[in-house]
Amino acid sequence: MIHHLSGPLVELTPTHAVVECGGVGYFVHLSLHTSSALAGKTEVKLLIHAVYREDAQLLFGFAEDTERRLFVMLTSVSGVGAQTARMILSGMGPSELVQVISQGDVSALKAVKGIGAKTAQRILVDLQDKMGKDPAFEAGLTAAAGVLPLGAKKENGLSDNTGRSDALAALCNLGFDRRRVEIAIDELMAEGMSTVEELVRAALKRL
Repeated sequence: MIHHLSGPLVELTPTHAVVECGGVGYFVHLSLHTSSALAGKTEVKLLIHAVYREDAQLLFGFAEDTERRLFVMLTSVSGVGAQTARMILSGMGPSELVQVISQGDVSALKAVKGIGAKTAQRILVDLQDKMGKDPAFEAGLTAAAGVLPLGAKKENGLSDNTGRSDALAALCNLGFDRRRVEIAIDELMAEGMSTVEELVRAALKRL
């Protein structure tokens, strides 16, 4: 079992990173939350959760333990796979997800692609129970407090075109139809959004 990877950040996109360890480049799937936390870094440490299937061996990386705990909890819920869990955490981030769960907000979970009413209810019931039994969970939430909320501006120097291109690639990698994504992003940019984080999170609630 791989606990974490530390090394040079060779490649970073909104949905994946390549981290070099001992001359080997590891392809790691990321949520938008973690990708944003890695921006501008050359050396990184990613907490890892490995998913082994008959047709693939996948690594999912997290900048902080709170998100990894939530990811593992989500994937333990019937009907929620690794990619769906990543999409949930990309759409709202750890701290917002905790708030959604604590408030029993079914509508917020149903807004995520692939989550119906029954699955949303299962997530709320299962995660409220698991979080209530995890004494270390609340302390881990402090790490999520530094994440930029939806709509916050990052001084990343990206042009509008770069933000559009990266957001388009991220959403297509998550499985959305390219034409629908283009329409959603163009609408959001017309409303004044420009950063990758803004565009992806808002688009996830529209697509």
